[in-house]
Amino acid sequence: MRLLVIEDEIKLANSLQRGLAAEGYVVDVAYDGDQADVLASSAEYDTIVVDWMIPGKYDGLGLIKKWRAADNQAPILLLTARGTIGDKVGGLDSGADDYLSKPFSFDELLARIRALLRRPRGHSGNDIKIGNLKLDVISKTVSIEGNNLHITAKEFQLLEYLMRHAGEVLSKERLLSHVWTDEDRVQHNTVETFIAHLRKKLGKNGNLIETVRGYGYIVR
Repeated sequence: MRLLVIEDEIKLANSLQRGLAAEGYVVDVAYDGDQADVLASSAEYDTIVVDWMIPGKYDGLGLIKKWRAADNQAPILLLTARGTIGDKVGGLDSGADDYLSKPFSFDELLARIRALLRRPRGHSGNDIKIGNLKLDVISKTVSIEGNNLHITAKEFQLLEYLMRHAGEVLSKERLLSHVWTDEDRVQHNTVETFIAHLRKKLGKNGNLIETVRGYGYIVR
């Protein structure tokens, strides 16, 4: 899952990036509205976390309104030290999906991000299920009929993205963008290798991951 964090407090922004990366997310950071707008227009994000009061041509609310007007439907979590009811209403009415007041706990931030990630695909709880295959986003486990599989962190991230987008054909470029960081410097054959590993570990369920020749992969 690829996230965009927009926060002008550099120490907090870097802390959030490290913490979210440790949870398996691919995280881009912007320190002002101008940089954020460039990133959001050049990449697809699974969730955007934006602080209300940021420097630049647009503040957090301005960015949200601009993106929604341009039909950017990425789930957005608004962060702010402004905590009145009027502020919350204004933030949500601008197009934000959720609102978190500062100071906040990192665990609550994670929970809210997980909740936002569930919404587009209509997943309930913290499990994603396809047939007898279950992925638990909290415990980071994958099981088949109650038997846990031994998979690596990157294999888990890849399978999670595939399962969250079940029914969609996902290109290798999209998988690289949402599962691997730029610093990983991976190639297309890396995706093929990880898909092969997942299919092997899933056993007879490996056929859930289908190759769409010339396009990418689909889970159904």
